[in-house]
Amino acid sequence: MIVIPARLNSSRFENKILVDILGLPMVIKTAMQVSALDKVVIATDSLEVLDLAKIHGYEAVLTSNTHQSGTDRINEAVNKLDLPDDEIIINVQADEPFIEPEVVKAVINRVKEVKKNNENTMIVSCYKKITSDLADDPNHVKVILDENSKAIYFSRAKVPYHRDHYENSSYNGHLGIYGFTKKSLNDFCSLKPSKLEKIEKLEQLRAIDNGYSIAMVEVDSKSFGIDTQEDLENALRIFKK
Repeated sequence: MIVIPARLNSSRFENKILVDILGLPMVIKTAMQVSALDKVVIATDSLEVLDLAKIHGYEAVLTSNTHQSGTDRINEAVNKLDLPDDEIIINVQADEPFIEPEVVKAVINRVKEVKKNNENTMIVSCYKKITSDLADDPNHVKVILDENSKAIYFSRAKVPYHRDHYENSSYNGHLGIYGFTKKSLNDFCSLKPSKLEKIEKLEQLRAIDNGYSIAMVEVDSKSFGIDTQEDLENALRIFKK
C-alpha cells in the first residue's frame, strides 16, 4: 500500500499540497503518479483534503493534527486500516507530483528483498546523484552511505566535505520515499524524536540515532520535492516541456 501523508499547513509554503499542478491539486497529482503501482491512501489532518481525495476517487484517512512528521501520520492511518504486520507500506511525500513510478517501484522491490532475506533493516529509501551546485541547497537533503549502501547520515549541509575540492564532485541527493513493513513502521514510530532529527528537521535520523539500519537504493530521477515557491516554478518549467 502507498500512503501519502498530507499535512495542509506548511511553514515554508502555505497550503502547498493544494497548489495547482497542471490542472490538479498537488496531492492528487502525486497520487495519480503512483496509483498504477498499488492502492493509494491519503493520510491527512484536513477535512478539505479528505473531501478532495474522495472527489478524485482516492481513499483518505483523517489523522491527528499534532503529528511532528509524515511518517507518524501514516502510522496512525495504517493502524486505523488494521493492516497485517507484514504489509509493505510505502510513504510517498505529497510534494512529489512528478515522482517517477519506477522510483517508487525500486523502493518496493528493495523492501521485498529485505523481507525475503530477513535483513536487519528498519527502513528502505532511495537517492540519486546530484551536482555540487544542487547540493548547496539545504532543501535538497544529502545522504552519506557505507560500502553496503546503508545510510550513515542524512544532512541539509553539503556532505561529505570534499577537502581536495574536486571540480566534478557529485553528491547523493535523498528522495523522500520510504519503505516499511507495518511492523517496522510501528517500531519506528514508537521511538521518541531524536536530537539529530530535531536539529536537522529530518525524521529519518530518528532511526539512525537509535541504531537502526536504513537501506538505500540508487535511482534515476528528475523529480524533486517542492518545498518553496521557487521549487514550484522550477518544476513547472521542467515538466511542462
